[in-house]
Amino acid sequence: MKRRAEDVVVFLGPSLPAEEAKRLGPCVVLPPARQGDVWRALGARPRAIALVDGVFEAQPSVWHHELLAALEAGVAVFGGSSMGALRAVELAAHGMVGVGRIFGWYRDGVVADDAEVALLHADAENGWRPLTVPLVNVRHVAELAREAGVLSAPRARELVSVAAEMFYQERTWARMSERVRWPEDTRRGWAQWFSRGVEDLKRADAVACIRTAQEWVASGAPSSRGARRVPSSLVRRRRLVEDVTRVPDARVPSGHVLEVLSQAPDARELAEAGLRRALLAGWARTMGLSVTEDEVAREQEAWWRERRVPVRKRDAFLSASGLDPEGLRALCEERALERLVLAHSTRLLPDGPSWDEALAAEARLRGRWAEAALDIAASDEEPID
Repeated sequence: MKRRAEDVVVFLGPSLPAEEAKRLGPCVVLPPARQGDVWRALGARPRAIALVDGVFEAQPSVWHHELLAALEAGVAVFGGSSMGALRAVELAAHGMVGVGRIFGWYRDGVVADDAEVALLHADAENGWRPLTVPLVNVRHVAELAREAGVLSAPRARELVSVAAEMFYQERTWARMSERVRWPEDTRRGWAQWFSRGVEDLKRADAVACIRTAQEWVASGAPSSRGARRVPSSLVRRRRLVEDVTRVPDARVPSGHVLEVLSQAPDARELAEAGLRRALLAGWARTMGLSVTEDEVAREQEAWWRERRVPVRKRDAFLSASGLDPEGLRALCEERALERLVLAHSTRLLPDGPSWDEALAAEARLRGRWAEAALDIAASDEEPID
């Protein structure tokens, strides 16, 4: 099967230049992940996501709920190096795969503070270039220097201690060198060894994370859906606003679509119909009722017939509807449950309403009863005095 670049989505910033990520294999490289970005990326239907960098502090960080949604959709999610390592530790039990040494340090409790991976970096126009040194890199280099005999164990610990005391936006190798109290021979040895170049651990872990995602996709391994969850109303509403709807040649903010629909003349009717279906389906579940896969499939086919969409255009129509196959299935399951409740209305409540009673009540509320009665009176049929 031909690989699409969209099969692998990478969230990347200061840990590795985008060009280097693309040399590891076909992929779409997006900026450091912020809240809502993973939801939006799912519209491209990737097979794997490599989460490396993410924002924090000034902007909301990527939500665990988004990554769980990706796993539930059958997308393999890999994390390493930075924000990806943090989220991989937190979601390992749910199927997110952690990659690299930094992930291992967090998993094993060697480090615990999120600030270990924090650094100051340039903006997108300047390629997210790192401007300061994250503490995990200092730990790594101190260990390499000790193994090489450049620093004694106490001198290596001093370097890490000095780095840890510095604010992440001020931590540079030059400033660290100024603050350590090393003898002159140690400084000369360090300067000579350091000038030959030291490994950037975050960079190495970013490469490993992206490569692992690429290898997984290239292997053709089948997707495995994570456990189905029912996110809270807060999360569901947030996704409605944060998501994007893909139409031909454009990506439309779902929040904008919702805003336009909310101003439509039939907005209240649409919302009330949706509420009734959701409430009846929820009631059915609380009563232990369920529908079969065949019943859900029949609802899906009925929905497609109502839309009159040819099979060849169904994928595009789903995307334009802000849906994927799993989302459509969930809605059609609700429709099937709603239909089940209505079909058994007389038995679900003591002396429950009949079909005829429901038809009469709604027709009277909508004025249809009066219309039908007047039509009958005006017809050739003789009305009853």
